[in-house]
Amino acid sequence: MQKSIRALGLAVALLFTTAAAQAELKIAAVREDLLQNAPQLRAAQQQMQSEVEKRRATIEAQAKQLADDVQKYQRDGATMSMDQRDKTEKDLNTRKAQLDYDQRKAQDDLQARSQELQSAAIGKIKDVIFQVAKEKGYDIVINGAFIINPSVDITDEVLKRLGSAPAGK
Repeated sequence: MQKSIRALGLAVALLFTTAAAQAELKIAAVREDLLQNAPQLRAAQQQMQSEVEKRRATIEAQAKQLADDVQKYQRDGATMSMDQRDKTEKDLNTRKAQLDYDQRKAQDDLQARSQELQSAAIGKIKDVIFQVAKEKGYDIVINGAFIINPSVDITDEVLKRLGSAPAGK
């Protein structure tokens, strides 16, 4: 996905380069490492890791309790009445199905949350890129291009501003 975006960006840049000669467009670039070094994305990743750990601990505790109860049933099942065995088996099967559902739901919820956090962080990064480009008079900013002239590289300025911005916003 990132390669296709980069290829599209490069194609657009080449297209605008010929137009730039006619319209005198100013083009800037940001390096690929911008996203890796942006504090907003690091904060989003740390928050996501924390949320994953909490959900995993809860589900693991439920799974352990279920496994303990299954083991107890296997040990004591022979001494139970038929009604007790049926009731216990039904309860264990219901809990197993619920646990499976909870695991799938947690996975879906965490994936959605991860996308939400990353989208917010990337939105903030794009806003700062736009601000820097506008202030410096650039018409186009390309991400991940081959930067031949370091004077058009605005990555460090963007990172500097992102570092001074609140990481969670």
